[in-house]
Amino acid sequence: MNRIKIITITASACLLLAACNKDKDAPTAPGTGGVDYTAATDQAMSSGIGNDMLQQADAAASSNGIRSTEDACAPTVTIDTVADPHTMIIDFGAANCTAANGRMRRGVLHVTFTGPYHAPGTVITITPQDYYVDNNHVEGTKTVTNMGLNDDHLPYFTIVEDLTVTAGNGSWTATHHAERIRTWAQGSDTPDPSDDAYVITGHGHGVNRHSHAYVMNIQEPLHVHAGCPFITQGVVAVTPENQPTRTLDYGDGSCDNTATVTVNGQSFTITIG
Repeated sequence: MNRIKIITITASACLLLAACNKDKDAPTAPGTGGVDYTAATDQAMSSGIGNDMLQQADAAASSNGIRSTEDACAPTVTIDTVADPHTMIIDFGAANCTAANGRMRRGVLHVTFTGPYHAPGTVITITPQDYYVDNNHVEGTKTVTNMGLNDDHLPYFTIVEDLTVTAGNGSWTATHHAERIRTWAQGSDTPDPSDDAYVITGHGHGVNRHSHAYVMNIQEPLHVHAGCPFITQGVVAVTPENQPTRTLDYGDGSCDNTATVTVNGQSFTITIG
């Protein structure tokens, strides 16, 4: 396990647990008659990388300080709560490390946070720096803002994500913008992060690796649970420009690494990349 260095630790280091999404590189699937689902897979890939960034930020810190992990891809973490805004550097090193779920990472995530995660108004910004996931170069920002309590008296957060993912060999680039509401449905009133669960709604747009624009909408809320690295439930609609909608169905709540893609009545399965 890599070294963990602490400058100053406060409760404001507590960040949000998120989940990995689904991704796959191939633009078509066997048995689909050559249906192009690149927009759906590129949106899933970009969204999954963004979710993973937030998951890594949360895994790096808790309300009691740095949280240890047995993950073979545990980074070196430096937290400074004297700086304004506070900073956290999550350094995976210059060479790829492979996480427990098979995802490779290298580079740095730079995190700033203005206050405690539980405090309304706190803003958390995650910026990748020379950061690679599965050898794809990731650039952009992800911003999480604590909006206080919703009408059901549950904490909720706005998330704005702008990411560009470029193949390691430079052969393609995909862009992704998302605006989401993440509601802390379970576990916000306990100190144990293992019982946390979130419900996610929202929309976005992007441009896939073939330079085709698309829009996306979460049709049925996505469910994220601590202890599962995958989205467990929900439906996302992805509509490429001048093409029919593709839907991504994450299943019935089981913790697994698959989603069902449906295009023009044809359905097939993609797996976690």
